[in-house]
Amino acid sequence: MDDVAAAIADPVRREILELLRDGPMPARRIAGRFPISRPAVSRHLRVLRECGLVHDTLTGRERLYRLDVTPLTALTTWLAGFPAEPPAAARWNRHLDALETEVHRTRRDRRQESDRGHEAATRQEDIA
Repeated sequence: MDDVAAAIADPVRREILELLRDGPMPARRIAGRFPISRPAVSRHLRVLRECGLVHDTLTGRERLYRLDVTPLTALTTWLAGFPAEPPAAARWNRHLDALETEVHRTRRDRRQESDRGHEAATRQEDIA
């Protein structure tokens, strides 16, 4: 899992994986998509190949690369064990929601008291 995490830590390698998501691609086309040298792209492909994220086959004079997401499974499983929202943030969100509810309730009660006071004053005026 560590070698896979290290491999996808690099933005060029992540972009290569995204390119291969659509299907196999020859090395020359992959290299043509980057503003870096072909040997640099070859080194990135080697890292991806060594951790099992890509496989290559020699077809004539071209090396064809294809994506293999199997090594990502362990990393994905491990990451899924972490909550999407940190517990402290979730707790604060609940507190803030409760505060908002209380503010609305207080405003409503004050409005109702004000309305009752206005009605009582109107009745006293009618009596006088």
